[in-house]
Amino acid sequence: MTDHPANGLDEIVHQRVRLGIMTIAHQARQVEFAFLRTTLQLTAGNLGQHLAVLEKAGLIRIEKGYEGKRTCTWVTLTAAGQAALRAEIAQLKQLIQQVEEGAAATAADP
Repeated sequence: MTDHPANGLDEIVHQRVRLGIMTIAHQARQVEFAFLRTTLQLTAGNLGQHLAVLEKAGLIRIEKGYEGKRTCTWVTLTAAGQAALRAEIAQLKQLIQQVEEGAAATAADP
C-alpha cells in the first residue's frame, strides 16, 4: 500500500492563510504587511500570528523599516520557505491526480 498524498502535506504551510501568505510572497518576492492583510482579508492581529508561525519555522523573513514617515513591515520567503512551498504544491498535485484518476476509474466502471 502506498502512502496517501494528504499525509505529505505540511501542517504549517497548508493552513489556508499561511499558504496564501507564502504564495503571495513568492510571486511578489517581497510583500508589505498591509497588502497581505487586505488581500487575505485578515485583521492585523490574525495576520501577525500567522507570520510569527512562519517566521519561527524559518519559512519567511520579516523586515521592518520606513517608507517616508510611515512604518512598514515587509515579508520575504526564505530559501527554506521556497522549498517548502514547492514541496506543498507537489503534494497537492499528487492529491489532485489521485482524485482525478479515481474519478476517471469510477466513470469507466459500468
